Amino acid sequence: MTVEQIQVDTLVVGAGQAGVAMSEHLSKLGVPHLVLERSRIAEAWRTGRWDSLVANGPAWHDRFPGLEFDTPADAFPAKDQVADYFEAYARQFNAPIRTGVEVRKVQRNVGRPGFTVETSDGVIQAQRVVAATGPFQRPVIPPIAPKDARVEQIHSAAYRNPQQLPAGAVLVVGAGSSGVQIADELQRAGRQVYLSVGAHDRPPRAYRGRDFCWWLGVLGEWDAEIAKPGREHVTIAVSGARGGQTIDFRALAHQGITLVGLTQAFDGERVTFRADLVDNLARGDENYLALLDAADAYIARNGLDLPPEPEARQRVPDPQCVKQPILELDLLEAGITSIIWATGYAVDFSWLQVDTFSEQGKPLHQRGVSREPGVYFLGLPWLSRRGSSFIWGVWHDAKHVADHIATQRKYLAYSQARQSSTQTSAQPETPIHNLDSVGAH
Repeated sequence: MTVEQIQVDTLVVGAGQAGVAMSEHLSKLGVPHLVLERSRIAEAWRTGRWDSLVANGPAWHDRFPGLEFDTPADAFPAKDQVADYFEAYARQFNAPIRTGVEVRKVQRNVGRPGFTVETSDGVIQAQRVVAATGPFQRPVIPPIAPKDARVEQIHSAAYRNPQQLPAGAVLVVGAGSSGVQIADELQRAGRQVYLSVGAHDRPPRAYRGRDFCWWLGVLGEWDAEIAKPGREHVTIAVSGARGGQTIDFRALAHQGITLVGLTQAFDGERVTFRADLVDNLARGDENYLALLDAADAYIARNGLDLPPEPEARQRVPDPQCVKQPILELDLLEAGITSIIWATGYAVDFSWLQVDTFSEQGKPLHQRGVSREPGVYFLGLPWLSRRGSSFIWGVWHDAKHVADHIATQRKYLAYSQARQSSTQTSAQPETPIHNLDSVGAH
């Protein structure tokens, strides 16, 4: 792409799992389009996560329908394998992806259709824009983070391996999948680790011979369209590391990790924690047992021959850090030299300057179709269902968005046909490089 102005029917921003899925469905429908990616395809999987990361779902589940992983079905692919998978998937249908191009601004045209898109490599005129940049755009470190403590602080997005941290103990804040896996890795590497545990769901990795991804599927949880009140942002503690395992916080404590409650505040070198560790663990246990109960009921209702697993309901004894929770720590006395904030991400749509955001900056849409005609979102949590931000879920959401785009194109084609039958369209004086043929099959 050069600095000359180009035209395209549909511009997809981002070539991660959402962008690749969007391109596949647009290609199948014959919708001319272009996908722009500022780095490489699926770059976040390669360089936006720690070295030992594997997928949290097994290979048979966390994939698109058109290609299987080159790994055993029940294995958990490593992050580079996932990135390679999306590159291979895009090659299957010759996806019109251009890498190394950053989209900097999108604005609606005035008095004419479409949008003007400013990129690092020129200007694009697009009839439609799909924001497929996903939910993990801006790492969030909460404002309570100390400003004057003599410790190194990084977000989990910047963590790579134990060797990058200075010698000493580590406080990991956040007990979702990232925080738990990083804390476990650090402890196994010989570090003293304090893990701050907030509200969480804690599903079994597998139960009665089936992975939890299967159970959430047959129980209809992945397709739930509305989050349960108060559970919209509750994190899930699950791991595919070392072949997959159920996260048991008490077992982690017996392993050597010191559990503390939700991190509350810092005062110089002192950090305080809420007295909610026992309650948070109890609610996680309730979530765990509720899934076991639902699975048992499903097995009985359908007469499935799946072996009982009574040991799954056994609980390890409370460790000392749970019996007598730590409410305050002196970072220096505890030998803590690093804090890892596994506290999630926020979206960043500052480049998308159109009228489809709430006062809080939240995208306003219905199943990815935004309030601003011609603008679409893909890959966001709960876009249409619980599974929307997961690999397989984004593929199904992309089909809905692509169908909407194709339908709108049909209405426009009818209007243009009617108009051309009564008048001859004027030709532009200066030829414009047109990409309408890109991606049409």
